[in-house]
Amino acid sequence: MVLYLAFLRIKRKKGNVINVARQKTKKFRGSRTHGRGIKGGRGAGLRGGRGNAGLHKHKFMYMLKYMPDHFGVHGFKRPQGMTKVITAINVGQLEEIFPGKKDIDLTKEGIDKLLGGGAIHHLIHVNVKTATEKAIEKVQEKGGKVNVEEQEKKETPKKSK
Repeated sequence: MVLYLAFLRIKRKKGNVINVARQKTKKFRGSRTHGRGIKGGRGAGLRGGRGNAGLHKHKFMYMLKYMPDHFGVHGFKRPQGMTKVITAINVGQLEEIFPGKKDIDLTKEGIDKLLGGGAIHHLIHVNVKTATEKAIEKVQEKGGKVNVEEQEKKETPKKSK
């Protein structure tokens, strides 16, 4: 009886009363399994293993439902030699980047493509590798000209019967 009361003893600090909480282990002293059953407290026994253990065995249905792409190889890595980095610029940026110029050679500036975003206010002659139809229209509306080395073509997907 004296030991039990020692756990419930009240400490006093500067007039305040604070209850001392009993720890769970102290509570389960003498119970052998501490409320977990026979094998529950040994390692990861109640969880069926740690982490992703058993995904090909007893957690197989869980894996199929929640992680269907967990196993196997997916996709491929494109070789770097196949990729092209195209530097593009909008029509509206031409007057900002090249102020006062009427003849602009974008191939010498390292720009590959002219896009149709924005608006221009002056006559401009542009040399570029590729350009979109909208960009060419906007430059020609102001009386300018676009010299294109390679004309970009839009491919429309063919309908299969």
